[in-house]
Amino acid sequence: MSTYVVGDIQGCFEPFQHLLKQVRFNPDKDRLWSTGDLINRGPQNLETLRWFYTHRDNVTVVLGNHDLHLMAVSAGARKPSRSDNIHDIIEADDREPLLEWLRYRPLVHHENKVTLVHAGIPPMWHVEDALARASEVETVLQSENAMAFFRAMYGNEPSAWKDDLTGMTRLRVITNYFTRMRYCTSESELDLISKGPEPVSDVLPGEEVAPWFRHSNRLTKDETILFGHWASLEGCSDDPNIIGLDTGCVWGRTLTFYELETGQRHSCSCSS
Repeated sequence: MSTYVVGDIQGCFEPFQHLLKQVRFNPDKDRLWSTGDLINRGPQNLETLRWFYTHRDNVTVVLGNHDLHLMAVSAGARKPSRSDNIHDIIEADDREPLLEWLRYRPLVHHENKVTLVHAGIPPMWHVEDALARASEVETVLQSENAMAFFRAMYGNEPSAWKDDLTGMTRLRVITNYFTRMRYCTSESELDLISKGPEPVSDVLPGEEVAPWFRHSNRLTKDETILFGHWASLEGCSDDPNIIGLDTGCVWGRTLTFYELETGQRHSCSCSS
């Protein structure tokens, strides 16, 4: 039995199928973990989501920002952006069971001393803290208050965590940490503007930002964390315990599987 972890697919179904064949994935005994962002901007979003739903007993998926956006648009809480191409899912006859299944996916998954998350874990939280904060969002997402959450989850403020935050403001910053974070300060204040391999200068004037996993005071520095979201890193973190898996498939680069038991990476080209 093998456990493979796949980075952001974003509807690039053919490269995903190629990798499954490359590793000889056997759904009867193997498992597949996903860093989220199953859909959006790639050519075959519906096929991708359907595959995961069909194999739901063999997969573990954490939610990414595009997955949450799909649910918000489908619920009518948000209009599609010009770069979205999720209409194939929204117009599908089987949309309801697909989206209901997606709504019950976690933001953070922890198993056998390995943590799976879409974007990362901020420096000031242990894994246990992250799981507890994720549970707060998941509880609302899976409740009758999901629509209110979808309407409130967009925005960059607050940019930093405070224990006394309440309501949707509290849930928004938790969601931003787990699904949108790249750079932050050592005090976990978010820079949600910078997306490249180097930060944009003076986004947070007077503050020094770095990738969330590079801060020396990070409370998860002895943990193994697998994440996606940050295509410009091309999977490189310079830390053997921090395993980046978004290698830019939707941008024409590669899609990557990481085999948990061996540490081996498997990749295929996503160029047309």
